[in-house]
Amino acid sequence: MIRIMTLADVPRVAEIHVFGWRDAYREIISDDYLFNTMLVSKRMKYFEEAVVNNSEESYVFDDGILRAFMTIGACRDTDKPDSFELWGIYVDPFMQKHGIGSKMVGYCETKASERGFSEIYLWVLEKNVKAITFYEKLGYVPDGSAKTSDHLPVSELRYVKHLYQQSST
Repeated sequence: MIRIMTLADVPRVAEIHVFGWRDAYREIISDDYLFNTMLVSKRMKYFEEAVVNNSEESYVFDDGILRAFMTIGACRDTDKPDSFELWGIYVDPFMQKHGIGSKMVGYCETKASERGFSEIYLWVLEKNVKAITFYEKLGYVPDGSAKTSDHLPVSELRYVKHLYQQSST
């Protein structure tokens, strides 16, 4: 069900990304940005490039219908060099509340553990209460770090979760 993203997935992933942003960030980010800048055609080009260049580690949830995607990888924050990061996760707004997001986050956590990481983190928009509630239910907590987005005037909060690895003894 969860597998690596391919070129064939790009149109659907771009659609999920754009409509996910519009659903989640409406009234947080301007309509001008959401409807005039955040376009499926632009996101398709971005994701095509990412797949061709293997520049991102992206996965899809596909049970015959591609319902969600996420991008994960090594941390991008200089103060967290030994952490793993959930770069982004989007579930089609019509497919939410069915456990897909939780399965995707669980998969990310498994990948992090398999690679020897004991901490995973993510950034979430401060005003995105729905996402914050979701992450907190999964055991993520704010670590006190905040930043303003590079390209949008919105505040983001960093949430972390410590992963407990079983001893091999």
